[in-house]
Amino acid sequence: MSSEVSLPAEWDDDERMNFLFSDFKENRDVNTTDWDSKMDFWTALILKSCRDRGSVCVNLQDLNRTFRRQDRSPLGLSTVLQSMARCGKIQRESEFAANVDCGWLSWGVGLLLVKPLKWTFSTLLGSSRVPLEESFVVIELVKEKAAELLREYRSSEFSNCSIVSFQELCSFSSDVCADESTLCMALLQLQRDKQVTVSLHEGEKIVKFCQPGQERVSPVSDVDVGIYQLQRSEKLLGDRVQKLSLEADKCKEEARVLLREGKKSQALRCLRGRKRVERRADNLFAKVESIREILDRIAQSQTDKMVMQAYQAGVAALRLSLKDVTVERAESLVDQIQELCDTQDEVNQALSTGVTAADEDVDELEEELKSLLEESKPDSISGLPAVPTNGLLASGESILSSLPDAPRSHLNITAEQLEEELNQLTLTDSGSQKKKVMSPAKRLEPAQ
Repeated sequence: MSSEVSLPAEWDDDERMNFLFSDFKENRDVNTTDWDSKMDFWTALILKSCRDRGSVCVNLQDLNRTFRRQDRSPLGLSTVLQSMARCGKIQRESEFAANVDCGWLSWGVGLLLVKPLKWTFSTLLGSSRVPLEESFVVIELVKEKAAELLREYRSSEFSNCSIVSFQELCSFSSDVCADESTLCMALLQLQRDKQVTVSLHEGEKIVKFCQPGQERVSPVSDVDVGIYQLQRSEKLLGDRVQKLSLEADKCKEEARVLLREGKKSQALRCLRGRKRVERRADNLFAKVESIREILDRIAQSQTDKMVMQAYQAGVAALRLSLKDVTVERAESLVDQIQELCDTQDEVNQALSTGVTAADEDVDELEEELKSLLEESKPDSISGLPAVPTNGLLASGESILSSLPDAPRSHLNITAEQLEEELNQLTLTDSGSQKKKVMSPAKRLEPAQ
């Protein structure tokens, strides 16, 4: 059993594992619950074991060795692989590679393990036997590995290079892909997703990645190859300049040591050698700068090309949007709008004047109004008394004569009665003032 794979807790349950290690029934309908339970267990465990090992491929021989328990191997793994193949969870490695452009098969390095097998995948699905060494690709895992590889490239120092060599790819993807076979499977998946393309240049495998902002990678062109060569030359010349700088420092240190020992002539020779090395380094550095300038100009030209394409697209869109628009048509539309506005103003003015009656009707109405005014004079208003015509004096005398006579006898009240009534009024006023100054507590006392 491989120590790299973590096994479930029920692995120590003998009764449960005896059931899981037994072979599947020939007919699933006999007991669908047991069949599905066993199938789900082994399918999940196979995926987990591959993910723990960082592998995207699996074969029956490795599975028997990985899941061996008490000198026994599971008897139903062949059936599990067939079921996973029917569901599309795994695919034969040769079939997986054949679905990609044939350019991949021209590598010829034996990494993809593509063998000229005579039997087909349909034969596998109809057979009860699976070859022990036949390798299958786990589709879910290879997609995950491809996404990780693409993220690793875009976060690496090679992200500004659209083309990288296969060896460089292996170096910076070692943490993602455990071996070259896994790397090739991930590249195959990326090529199926149109994210990379692979070609050969002077016997060297090169990989071109899709750049940010692009939906799919473009084929390798002569410009791409030229840029790749310039970048390679820049790197090689930069390494040589670094080596020459170290050699010059070494010559300077040797000259210092010889001068301390009194070997002046030898020290001078070391200094002359140091000067020659520095001149070579300066010449190489000047070439590196020239290459960098060319690369910068190429990058600028690509930016200019992108801007020109955007301009062209904008002009085409503008031309299409203004296809049926002309100055004459615009002026005609403006005139029509002005005419309609004038017509609307005239209609509003006509509606605001109202309806005017005929002349004869107006005359009749005026006569009737005149007669109503004459009938509604103040002296003819019904319900009100007539205004008197005689003088004010006569009117006053008539009013006085209608009033009753005033009494002429003396009042029967004596002085003593008046004095007694005055005293009562005085006592009443004093009692009212005492009530006003009485405290609230006094007011609340009960009456005696």
